[in-house]
Amino acid sequence: MAVATSSTSTASRRARGGPVRAHKLLQLNWFGGLAAWIWLAIVLIPLYWIVVTSFKDQSDYFTQNPFALPGAPTMDNYKLVIESDFPRYFLNSVIVTVGTIIPAVAISFMAAYAIIRGAGGRFLAGVNGLFLMGLAIPLQATIIPVYLLIIRMQLYDSLLALILPSVAFSIPLSVLVLTNFIRDVPKELFESMRVDGATEWDMMRKLALPLTRPALVTVSIYNGLAVWNGFLLPLILTQSPDKRTLPLALWTFQGQYSVNVPAVLASVMLTTLPIVLLYALGRRQLLSGLTAGFSR
Repeated sequence: MAVATSSTSTASRRARGGPVRAHKLLQLNWFGGLAAWIWLAIVLIPLYWIVVTSFKDQSDYFTQNPFALPGAPTMDNYKLVIESDFPRYFLNSVIVTVGTIIPAVAISFMAAYAIIRGAGGRFLAGVNGLFLMGLAIPLQATIIPVYLLIIRMQLYDSLLALILPSVAFSIPLSVLVLTNFIRDVPKELFESMRVDGATEWDMMRKLALPLTRPALVTVSIYNGLAVWNGFLLPLILTQSPDKRTLPLALWTFQGQYSVNVPAVLASVMLTTLPIVLLYALGRRQLLSGLTAGFSR
């Protein structure tokens, strides 16, 4: 009798388990999963084509299937890129990027700290409003005034002509992100440090700076990526070949009637390596800054 009862209960649980599993399958987001796989293919297929083509000879590029693996992989494209003054262009991009990130992040951090600590003041509220207005002004709309200012300052065809506008356009978003982070620092911590005799500079350096490290890494990587890939400012504000940055230097492989596509893609591969390395080093801080800074 007990055996019959046990088998009956087991059968009933299986009968109930079937509809439950079917219900769970129906609840799965099949459309979202399919869209994710499609988006993954859209991202990976061009990356695969870039990597494969960069190891092909220029003649094989026109005769083989674009997505076929190279029959005889060659490093000639990378050798051509490096011999075409690539180290100079790389150094120019590094100088412009680092020269932009350091002052932009420093100014943005101090401005965000002043806005939060001086909350309620009309002047600082107006300054914060100006920073927010800067987010609505695209670079393309100001390129002519920027060009005229650079000419008046006699900085045309110099790396400093690229750094100064890049700093100005990096500050608004950096202030927005850093302000959200500093606002979440408990006021009791500031008050306790003030009771201990700390000045505002001490509180900013010893309290606000360590607690906003994820935001600092986030804005540094974001601004560095924008400056590293910048094309419009180097195109308008420089003229000499020795002042070119990497995006502008891609034109070196473009002839009057043809383009050396494998060499261009090899240059793209070398150009993206520093960004990939930077992301790998600051990945955790970047994700923390994005989820905490932009979700508020």
